[in-house]
Amino acid sequence: MSKALFAGLVAAGAAVAGRYAVQAWKRIQTLPARPRIPRHMAGGFEPEMTREEAFQILGLRKGASLDTIRSAHRRLMLLNHPDSGGSTVIASKVNEAKDLLLGKRPTRTKL
Repeated sequence: MSKALFAGLVAAGAAVAGRYAVQAWKRIQTLPARPRIPRHMAGGFEPEMTREEAFQILGLRKGASLDTIRSAHRRLMLLNHPDSGGSTVIASKVNEAKDLLLGKRPTRTKL
């Protein structure tokens, strides 16, 4: 008799857990979709590039060394150079980011 009682309790527990899981799944399905892009990256470029935006474009953390900035610039330009099928807009933004972070006067690009 104790085995049958134990089996019944296990079955009842599994049924309650399954019901709870189905209800939770239905609640999750009704939630509004969240954007997958972090909020600080939403939107386009600022009218004038900031240091924070320059670090984001190069994929670096704030305070990166000059050598790290140069190597990140080189890596991105190899991937996005217009002569090898890349975008001129992306290449100009990568160059502007490098110039800003290295202290050179960046050229203004019109998009």
